[in-house]
Order: sequence, then structure tokens, then C-alpha cells
Amino acid sequence: MDIKYFDHSATTPIDKSVLQEMVPYLKDSFGNPSSSYDLGKKNKEAINLARMKIATLINSKVNEIYFTSGGSESDNMIIKGIAIANRRRGNHIITSTIEHPAVLNSMKYLEKCGFKVTYLRPRENGIINIEDFKKHLTKSTILVSIMFVNNEIGTIQPIKEIGTICRKYGIFFHTDAVQAMGYVNVDVKEYNIDALSMSSHKFYGPKGIGVSYIKENVSFVNLIDGGHQERDRRAGTENVAGIVGTAKALENAYKNMNENNKKIKALRDYYIVEIKRRIPYIKINGDLKDRVVTNANISFAGIVGDELLKELNKDGICVSSGSACSAGFVNPSHVLLSLGLSKNLSKAAVRVTFGKDNTREETEFLIDKVEEGVNKLRKKAK
Repeated sequence: MDIKYFDHSATTPIDKSVLQEMVPYLKDSFGNPSSSYDLGKKNKEAINLARMKIATLINSKVNEIYFTSGGSESDNMIIKGIAIANRRRGNHIITSTIEHPAVLNSMKYLEKCGFKVTYLRPRENGIINIEDFKKHLTKSTILVSIMFVNNEIGTIQPIKEIGTICRKYGIFFHTDAVQAMGYVNVDVKEYNIDALSMSSHKFYGPKGIGVSYIKENVSFVNLIDGGHQERDRRAGTENVAGIVGTAKALENAYKNMNENNKKIKALRDYYIVEIKRRIPYIKINGDLKDRVVTNANISFAGIVGDELLKELNKDGICVSSGSACSAGFVNPSHVLLSLGLSKNLSKAAVRVTFGKDNTREETEFLIDKVEEGVNKLRKKAK
């Protein structure tokens, strides 16, 4: 069966040029980067070059880039590390109710450690109210963690404004930018970002490799102790092939961003227009303007999203009913509930996320099958 993939927020296929860059470090150049002989030194040089490329792309310093196993580790490393290291300054943290579980569960851990966490609820359009954010700042606020782009509804938060406010009051600002990288021109200096998380497999790189950017004047405690890798801040033998692939993937993403975004947005907009025209009783979740170009999250009243997924899967179509990390759970999305949707309408949501290799023909096929599936399920429910 021909697979038609529309779940790029869950993961992206690895780009051919990225794989080619990685292959030498999966085969002949297998040396441990911590070794003193040439086979190891060569790999250390590859890591240093990758670090330099990534730093240049996001406008940071080379010594502010740390490699991790992915977005979840990066979130944990930054949030727990900064909070614990700076506890003497205060014990209050601000985040939102629509963050990724890696952020929300890190916050729960810190609450058990005595920290106070404020969870901001976004407006109905899925975007944080800046005035509401300002009201919750206190003298004991040491850290703010607000995601750049939401993984379920694609909304883009006012990161520059939040970063400017945090910088004014000397509060550390972290953003989970996992869903932004490759689609938004992220500049850590322009946005006043002190710490940032990213994951390679979201922008056509390999799985199992992530990046933490942490500004050099920000103190944090180590999440993983052991050897002297990553300047004594993140122990463990480096994933050389993954690191090299991440740098190449991010380089591609920045280079081709405008071209890819234009193509993806055209497909996404066509999908939304046709679904609105052909299927009644729907709700588009999240703001349509301040939204990443890939995302279309729509609730189809009268059905269960997971059931529509099963119907689409029969035709080789891959979409999602929520974040990939929630797969298998029947509970309604915490993001959609935070927007004020009912449980039934939250369960009726289907997330379609487009990628650079999708075509108009595939999109038309998707629209036909979504219409067919929704009509079938609605009849069945009567």
C-alpha cells in the first residue's frame, strides 16, 4: 500500500542528504570522540563543527550548545537544571497549560521539590494573553517556560514579547522550540531566549538526538552525571552520527525555509478550505493567523477522532488525533480542553500536519477520504 504521510509534527522522514552525511560515522569512522588517537579525534572534530553550525544558525555562541537524546531530555535538563541551581533567587515558575508533557511533568516534579508553578491558560485561540502573563510575575519568579509552537494546534506564542519582559526583570526564559525549528527563523538573541530545546527528528533529521541551547551566564545543575562529555554538563558517549545529521538537517531547514513554507502553507490552506466547504459541523482549533504553516487541527462533531484515524489508515493515510506522545490514550487532549472545548469535541479532533514532500494529489486524496470517513462514522453513530 502506498503510504500518504500527514503526521510531520509526530516525526519527519530523514532527508537523504542528512543520511548521506551520517553514514561515514555509522560505518568506518566509529571511534569514540573521547579517545586520544586519530580515529576518535576525527569524530570530536565532527562534533565541534556540528556545534558551530547550529550555533551560527540560531545566533548563539558555540559553548552554549549541548547535545542530548531529544526534546524531552532537553526540556528536563533546562527546566529542572535552571530551577534547582537558582533556587536561592526564588521558587516561582510560570508555564502554560498547553505545554508538552515533558515540560508539564518537569513542573510537577519541581512542585514536589517545593517550587510554586503558575499554569497560564491561553485564550480560546490557543495563544497566551501577555497582560495575563504580566499579572502573574512576582519578585520570586526565576523561570518562565512557554513553548514556541504548540505541537497539537500549531499556534505560535508571542515569544519575543515574553522574552523581552523576562529580560527586563532578570527572569530566565526557556522555550520548547521543538515544533518551531525548520518553520520559524529562530534567533535566540532577537527573541531574548535564555534557553531553548529542539529535537532533530522534527526537521528531517534522525531520531534520538536533541539540542539544548543554554545562555552562557545561566547556571544549571547537571541532569546526567558521569564522564566529561559536553564540557562536564551532560555525560555519556556522544551520538556522533546523530549530531552530524542534526547539524545538516537544521542547515537544510534554514536554507530552504521560505520555499518549503510557501509550498506547505498552500497545501494546508487548501485542505482547510475544502474541509470547510465539504463537511459541516466542524471546528478549526487554534488561531489561523498565528500558526505554523504545517498544522491543521479540526474537530469533527459527532465522531471520535481515533475512529477516523482507523478509517484513514485503511487507505494508507497517516494522521494523528493528538500529540504522538499521547498515542494509545483515549483521554481528551489537555490542550483542547484548555481552549475550552468540551470533552466530546476534544475527542473528535484530528491533527493533519503537512511536510515538504507532500503533493496536491495526495492532499486531494486525503480530503476525499476524510469526507468519506466522517460521513461513514456519523451515519454509524445515529
